[in-house]
Amino acid sequence: MSEELGHPGERTPEMEYEHQDLRPRSVYVFLGALATAGILVSFLLWGFYDFMDAYEKKHQPLQNPMVQQATTDPRIVPSDAITRFPQPRLEGNERREISDFLLQEEQTLNSYGWVDQKAGVVRIPIERAMQLIAQRGLPTTPRVGTIPPAEGNAANKK
Repeated sequence: MSEELGHPGERTPEMEYEHQDLRPRSVYVFLGALATAGILVSFLLWGFYDFMDAYEKKHQPLQNPMVQQATTDPRIVPSDAITRFPQPRLEGNERREISDFLLQEEQTLNSYGWVDQKAGVVRIPIERAMQLIAQRGLPTTPRVGTIPPAEGNAANKK
């Protein structure tokens, strides 16, 4: 085994290192060119989007003269116009609307109230309903094909 690795202190071709290393200057030049290209591309895209926005504003169709709107840009929708639009509407603020909905659902799950007062149907908090089910058990129905026990049934008489 010592013949394969050579003697300590002896250099072999397998132990040599790469003599053609990359100089730090070339790495810095590459990073500088990459940063310059990134900045150049961002300015080009900004100019392109500015041009496209101006083009789109210039080629907007004429607004119907019957429409009473304060703004001249038809892409801007006033907040009161959203409520006048028929259902279903797009969400204006998704986070606020979903939090309001979840709050309402949470309140419904954790409160007492009438579902149908004429029929006598009420709702109870879900925690109380789970306690009642744990105490009383779930209602069961007889299996199909079985005869419920009855006092007049001959099979049950002894």
